[in-house]
Amino acid sequence: MHDIEYIRQNPNLFDKAMKSRGLTQPVSAEILKLDQEDRALITKAQGLHKQRNELTTQIRELKASQNTCESEIMLSQNITSEIEMVHLKEKVVKEKLLNLLSNLPNVPEENLPIGESSVEVKESGEKKQFTFVPKLHYELGERLGLMNFTQAAQISGSRFVMLQGELAKLGRALINFMLDMHTNEFSYTEVYHPALVKDKAMYNVGQLPKFSDDSYLTSNGLRLIPTSEVALTNLVADKFVNEEVLPTRFTAYSECFRKEAGSAGRDTKGMMRQHQFGKVELVSITDEDQSSIELERMVNIAEEVLRRLELPYRVVLLGCGDMSFAAQKTYDIEVWLPGQSQYREISSCSNCGAFQARRMNAKVSRTKKYLHTLNGSALAIGRTIIAIMENYQNSDGSITMPNVLQKYIGCHTIFSLR
Repeated sequence: MHDIEYIRQNPNLFDKAMKSRGLTQPVSAEILKLDQEDRALITKAQGLHKQRNELTTQIRELKASQNTCESEIMLSQNITSEIEMVHLKEKVVKEKLLNLLSNLPNVPEENLPIGESSVEVKESGEKKQFTFVPKLHYELGERLGLMNFTQAAQISGSRFVMLQGELAKLGRALINFMLDMHTNEFSYTEVYHPALVKDKAMYNVGQLPKFSDDSYLTSNGLRLIPTSEVALTNLVADKFVNEEVLPTRFTAYSECFRKEAGSAGRDTKGMMRQHQFGKVELVSITDEDQSSIELERMVNIAEEVLRRLELPYRVVLLGCGDMSFAAQKTYDIEVWLPGQSQYREISSCSNCGAFQARRMNAKVSRTKKYLHTLNGSALAIGRTIIAIMENYQNSDGSITMPNVLQKYIGCHTIFSLR
């Protein structure tokens, strides 16, 4: 949610910010028009309340002196009716203003790349030189008999996968490895949370109302989470948090669910883009003075996962037009996939500033300022499986396990199930 005072003071800057996020028309004039209507109605209602209170006093005095007060009573009733009408108009205006603001993305930090262009910040790790043409992950998985898309489609439809044997075990090993690292070394508190949430929780983090069509809605009004960010960030909803416990950090593994609306024709083969996928999420709650430092720390932690897995990657700073709705600054981490011969996103780490906290009314206890919230994946499990398969594949189709995972998975190499 946006700070209306900022828009009042900086309408041109706000329009410029929204343009950088992809809006084609200025929007501040409409916001300020509704804001002025809202404030005028509030002022009018206050004046009418004052008039009615004065009349109430007069009526009481007239009754006490046994004088007639019929005209005053009638006037008071008329004012009451007018107050009700003003409040109804105010409610309509407030709803229009809230709906407009709720559908506008966060204001980006200054000096970010414009549009959807991104800037490479760093590149790390050595790309393996193969003596054979490296295969794509789904070619490897299907040949090993451990990855089955046909079977998944028969059960659930397109964009689902069935993993078996050591490949399924690899997913579990990655979850344990990542959670152990985040909790034991980087001060994150592990959370197990519901996979179904209310609309209010989705609204609080900026998933609603704009992305309603991309989420799965159940018959009882609950939605399947598109990311653990929803549940973890809402842990501070409607709370005042003491400065002494900031930054507060949460981590969780969850299955995530997205309709992938608008992605028709993209990544139709393999498990790059699924309706259901696993992810280990990081969420940090902090104040405005620490959020920039916390973002850099979060990115470094996501990088550390890749460093320990010995996977080559790069970090890019996203342009304003490519960031998620709630983000004010985002780094993407892209892992090298030799089968595709390109970098692909495996983590996205964002500082949302006060945007989400303002929607969920989460503040610092002493200062009463809104908290800052950050989120990042460390990492997406399915895409990490893909990266390991393609980077650690052997000429016979087997897959060597990264050293750091061998104690978790209990083997050195994955061979065919058959």
